[in-house]
Amino acid sequence: MKATLFVADLHLDAAARPQTLALFEDFIAVRARRAQALYILGDLFEAWIGDDDDGETGERVAAALGSLQRSGVPAHFLHGNRDFLLGPDYAARAGLTLLPETTVIDLYGTPTLLTHGDALCTDDVDYQRFRAQIREPANQARLLALPLAQRRAFAAQLRADSRSAQADKPAEITDVNPDAVRTLMDAHGVTQLIHGHTHRPALHELVLADGDSGWRVVLGDWYTQGSVLAVSRNGMQLEGLHG
Repeated sequence: MKATLFVADLHLDAAARPQTLALFEDFIAVRARRAQALYILGDLFEAWIGDDDDGETGERVAAALGSLQRSGVPAHFLHGNRDFLLGPDYAARAGLTLLPETTVIDLYGTPTLLTHGDALCTDDVDYQRFRAQIREPANQARLLALPLAQRRAFAAQLRADSRSAQADKPAEITDVNPDAVRTLMDAHGVTQLIHGHTHRPALHELVLADGDSGWRVVLGDWYTQGSVLAVSRNGMQLEGLHG
């Protein structure tokens, strides 16, 4: 039976992690070809600086995903905190359908909410303030107007700043806030949520605002895990590709 596959936090970078990019290409060529659909829930790239980026990583990912589309398997993408500048031009090249950052799909009869997950980390006040600023359309337009070299330098600086900031924060600060999760699920009328961002793969059973039980499924990263969620009419399984 064909399954629907979900991945997030691949952080692909041909220079820094060539083995992960090769794993992704193999995953697309073999496993994803047998799927009913593929959903990428953000942070496909270590950093995306605009659809005019001519780097090797973007070219190889577009080639792999374009081949998947031509094979008849639809691929969907919603933005993460590393690739929120990915736009319609690159999506067209890669055969991706762009989704809103919170999207509800019918997953084998169960309405399921998809999101990257960073907006749910509401206890990380500094990050949420930065997120609000960088997502402003005017700020994004100013960023995209810079030459590629300046954007690459800016992205590298942001990554360095992020690593430094995360090192000093308690784990509970960088995880999702339970009340934010329940509020979002209640607002969309769902009992099932799939997200990434935290790099803490797990299936969490939770009690929703109305007292009903629900599920929060967290996808792992691809730095070491190669995390994939496979869902079919028979159930769901959270897998690691690295063995």
